[in-house]
Amino acid sequence: MRWIIKLDEGLARLSIFCGWVACAAMILMAGNVFFDVVARYVFNDVSIGMQEMEWHLYSVVFLLGIPFALRTDGHVRVDVLYARWSDKTKAWINMIGAVLFIIPFSYLIWNYGYNFAVESYSMGEGSGDPGGLPHRWVIKSVIPISAVFTGIAGVNMVTFAIRVLSGEKTYEAKHGAEGLA
Repeated sequence: MRWIIKLDEGLARLSIFCGWVACAAMILMAGNVFFDVVARYVFNDVSIGMQEMEWHLYSVVFLLGIPFALRTDGHVRVDVLYARWSDKTKAWINMIGAVLFIIPFSYLIWNYGYNFAVESYSMGEGSGDPGGLPHRWVIKSVIPISAVFTGIAGVNMVTFAIRVLSGEKTYEAKHGAEGLA
């Protein structure tokens, strides 16, 4: 059982790292939007590259926010039912959902996203707009990277569920500060 604890905590750290990266990207995106608005309305200047950077950063926020949301139970589900269930029922539902849906879906996204990014890299794909960002493969590579971290978060859901089923953890503790450490 000791190895499951170490594995669970290590996987949790990876998901929390994704949350920190998503948070940093959100702050950068807010600064980018602020710069873009000031440049446009104060100086009457527009930067296509900065506008494209907004959606690149938004992609990072969204794609790397998913593993963090899975770790902290911030994802969408029917909470009206889930809130009434015992921790053991929640653990079984989370474990089955992770094994049947999250992990296989992550594999599919990784497989197709990897080919998508490699093709973009091999073509030397860049923005079609003048002044746009030159290396589109960089942002496309976040798709398979996010899929790997989402799969890891799915495995983390399983390891945490095992700890709940053993009686060592509760889902209430996962929402507190202890769950994010």
